[in-house]
Amino acid sequence: MSSRSIEIIVTAKGETTVATRGFAGQSCRDASRFIEQALGQRIGEQLTAEFHQTHGVEQQQQQQS
Repeated sequence: MSSRSIEIIVTAKGETTVATRGFAGQSCRDASRFIEQALGQRIGEQLTAEFHQTHGVEQQQQQQS
């Protein structure tokens, strides 16, 4: 099992980026939700390949049930 972390980057202009590492699918959003809510309005989202790959596996399992 890989380690999990949440990285928060704040630029000199005060813009923030929240990145999750080691989370699968929707769990990355769940893990960082409290930080995003504290920081304010989200202006964008970039999902990683890991999110999409895991998300596809979850969809296949749901369809087979």
